[in-house]
Amino acid sequence: MKPLRLGVLAYPGCFASEVFGIPDLLAMADHIAAAQGSDRPPYEVSVVSPRRRVVASGGSAIEVSALRPVDVLIVPGFELSPRLELDSMLANLRPEVASIRSQAASGIAVVSICVGAFLVAEAGLLDGREATTSWLFADQFARRYANVKVRPEHLVVTDRGVTTTAAFSAMYDFALQLIREHDGSRVARSTARIALVDDARSAQTPYVDLELMPAVGHEFSLGVKRWLDQNLGARYELSALADAFHVSTRTMLRRFGQQTGQTPLAYLQSARVRRARHLLETTDRTIAHIAADLGYADTSTFSAIFARHTGQRPRDYRATFRRTQGAPTGRRACGVSPT
Repeated sequence: MKPLRLGVLAYPGCFASEVFGIPDLLAMADHIAAAQGSDRPPYEVSVVSPRRRVVASGGSAIEVSALRPVDVLIVPGFELSPRLELDSMLANLRPEVASIRSQAASGIAVVSICVGAFLVAEAGLLDGREATTSWLFADQFARRYANVKVRPEHLVVTDRGVTTTAAFSAMYDFALQLIREHDGSRVARSTARIALVDDARSAQTPYVDLELMPAVGHEFSLGVKRWLDQNLGARYELSALADAFHVSTRTMLRRFGQQTGQTPLAYLQSARVRRARHLLETTDRTIAHIAADLGYADTSTFSAIFARHTGQRPRDYRATFRRTQGAPTGRRACGVSPT
């Protein structure tokens, strides 16, 4: 048996944790597989670059090797912020983009982590393919690469030898998937348990926070959104909304749709779900009461809409994201005594 060879492409400004996160989890899987009687050789992982020296995000110097034949090339993400000039960033990474393109041409599998998808798309590998990336930058990604079928709800998307993942910790979802394919579900499950990694996630939708999304739209749609936000629990009537802005219902739908790409009702439903998520996370109010306060007389209707937006039923969402009220006192937490 030959070892599976993985190369992690390091480059200036990449997240160091995304360079080493997958290799570290695979190293754990190696030990677990051996302990469970597997005779497969360990994963062979190298950190590669077309450059001789790489300084990652935060100023961390990373030791790299020259590009070499591998079975899988992993492209980590980088520090993308509103202040970053993306065009300049990508232009400075032309050697990496060229390396991704040439490696893919040799027939190896390519995997991007988080916004590493921008580099893979620059290499032309995602044209006509389905892909995902961080939900925070999915719209920007879709506008920049119109030929890519963006699936922002997914954690991991594989399409014809090219895999993309959602933000940051989704690298572990990919790694567990890889371990499951090569070592079986038992090793993958044990690795997840020991590393405290969730191996039951199916979507990044529950993590989306619309308040963090970049502001999109013009004054008219922003005003409509504010009005809807202030009337979350009121009965929705398109005619009443149009009257509030002194336009016809047809004009309301047309202008709001042009500026946001959705209907006022669709926005209202997403705003109600956002409020419901907050209440489920921070209060003990029943699901029926939350539904009623948000304008839903039928709890099942509310639950169906909530699941469509988040990928989880309200009860399951609360179980996953319920916030602990207050900090523990007089007890040890993770082995550290309170001072």
